[in-house]
Amino acid sequence: MKKIILIGRSEAGKTTLTQALKGETITYKKTQYINYFDVIIDTPGEYLQTARLGSALALYSYEADVVGLLASSTEPYSLYPPNITCMVNRDVIGIVTKIDDEKGNVKQAAKWLELAGCKTIFYVNSKTGEGVADILEYLREPGDVMPWEKEAPN
Repeated sequence: MKKIILIGRSEAGKTTLTQALKGETITYKKTQYINYFDVIIDTPGEYLQTARLGSALALYSYEADVVGLLASSTEPYSLYPPNITCMVNRDVIGIVTKIDDEKGNVKQAAKWLELAGCKTIFYVNSKTGEGVADILEYLREPGDVMPWEKEAPN
C-alpha cells in the first residue's frame, strides 16, 4: 500500500482515522509525537498549529506517497493556506472527518480543502467506518489484498 501522512489541527480526527485504517478498536489517544506505522504517519496537531513546527511536516511528508490533509466538519476556521498543495511533489488528498456531527458543516470543511488545492476529497466517520474503505482503496497498489478480501479460515 501507499504510505500516507495525516496532517490536521488538534482534534481533527487523525489518530482516530489511523485506528480505523488499521482496523483497531477506536479509543481516544492524544498524539504527542510523530507516530510511524507500516503505511500511516500520524502527526500531532500542534505541528500544523505552531509556526516553528510546521516546517517539520514538509520534511516528514517526503517519507510518504500521499499527503492527507484533514479538516473536521466541526472546525471554525481553516489553517490551510490557499493552494498549499502545490508545495508538495506527491498526491495530496483532502479528508473531511466527523461527517455525522450535528454541529458540523461538511460542505464548509470540503470547501476549505478544495481552496487548499485538494482535488480528491474523502468523507469519513472513523467511528462507524464510513468512508474508511474508500481511503484504503485509494492507497491500494497492485497486488495488495484488502482485509475484506482475505479468505476466511476453514
